[in-house]
Amino acid sequence: MELRLYDTLSREKRTFVPLDPNNVRMYVCGPTVYDFAHIGNARPVIVFDVLFRLLRHIYGEAHVKYVRNITDVDDKINDRAARDFPGLPLNEAIRKVTEQTGKQFHADVDALGALRPSVEPRATEHIGEMREIIEKLVAGGFAYVAEDHVLFSPQAMNAANSALPRYGALSKRSLDEMIAGARVDVAPYKRDATDFVLWKPSKPGEPSWPSPSGIKAEGRPGWHIECSAMAWKHLGEHFDIHGGGIDLVFPHHENEVAQTCCAFHRERMANYWMHNGFLQVESEKMSKSLGNFITIHELLRDWPGEVLRLNMLKTHYRSPIDWTMKSLEESAKTLDDWYRVAADVVSGEPAPSVVEPLLDDLNTPQAIAALHGLRGNDIAGLAGSLRLLGFLSESAAQWEGRKQQASGIDAKEVERLLAERTAARGRKDFGESDRIRDLLAAMGVVIKDSKEGTTWEIAR
Repeated sequence: MELRLYDTLSREKRTFVPLDPNNVRMYVCGPTVYDFAHIGNARPVIVFDVLFRLLRHIYGEAHVKYVRNITDVDDKINDRAARDFPGLPLNEAIRKVTEQTGKQFHADVDALGALRPSVEPRATEHIGEMREIIEKLVAGGFAYVAEDHVLFSPQAMNAANSALPRYGALSKRSLDEMIAGARVDVAPYKRDATDFVLWKPSKPGEPSWPSPSGIKAEGRPGWHIECSAMAWKHLGEHFDIHGGGIDLVFPHHENEVAQTCCAFHRERMANYWMHNGFLQVESEKMSKSLGNFITIHELLRDWPGEVLRLNMLKTHYRSPIDWTMKSLEESAKTLDDWYRVAADVVSGEPAPSVVEPLLDDLNTPQAIAALHGLRGNDIAGLAGSLRLLGFLSESAAQWEGRKQQASGIDAKEVERLLAERTAARGRKDFGESDRIRDLLAAMGVVIKDSKEGTTWEIAR
């Protein structure tokens, strides 16, 4: 099998050749745990879960390592902690916030059918690695100390006479373009406008650790150094795939490349950079001001997680996605059918017609079209393919029962009314038959008559 992936750095699809087929390594930027994850956050979770499953299918479960971090030190966390727990010392309040939101994140993404990563490191557990990388950067002349801060110099990186990549190569921006397009912090101690923070002093009460590079005051890391440190700790200086949302290309991923490559004198950090596209809600950018800011948790009250998963995968991961109620309803009906015909079937191997489009840069829309093609002629292959994609996590009865519970419909009462309707049709009392049909429709039940008999489902 030949897997081809689109690489953001080279701007082309490339055949995936792992550094070590017995140890395929992938890092994906995870959540900052200060609030409920929104539906846009679900997209990279689902996209890279599909890639994780596909890599395990190709190379074997024991030979793929997937790391997705948790950022648990951040200004947003500090602000949330001070707001929600004003009577507690800040560090204790921060611990409460990160524990609660981290637990909720796991519950939400589990419901989406996402496998847990091989490793899920927390930033606060890797301060030592961060300091070590910072020390290497200062010693190499790529970073400098100023007023208890340590700052990285992109100018120094680009001036280095070595095989290092050019700063800006990933995002395809010049230094001037980066200044114009970014929210650059203006500070008198910075040598250049593009310099960014690796380490900064902590304010009173904030989380703090012993600082690197001879700084006496305690401090805390900048955001970008966290992922460089966690990726290095768990995947090494150079690994196969780095993923995340398209919004992370600059400055976060650009800065990760700079830190890692300069610290370890590497030409590359990851061989393939993958980024999923943006998400809109009903054709508008999601924002709290527009009132269309939707969390995964809120959606899970009304829809099974697999419906959200299918709805996400109907659009190619690199394309923008428009999240609509109509599309959700269509996804729910599709899953109802798949559960009815395939959930209780012993799985066959995933069908080649489904796997082949996945090998072509995770073409999930084409894979889903192939699933529909299997519906009438290879139910075992349909079941195996659905499970490869993270569906059919429960039996058909469990799926239907959960729907009934959510809708408040009494299945025994429905069956009783259906029996009365069948009897009425048998004696050709079509008026009574129609009355019962209308009664069931008012209850939210859809009846389907066929040569094989009568079935029913909950209306979406």
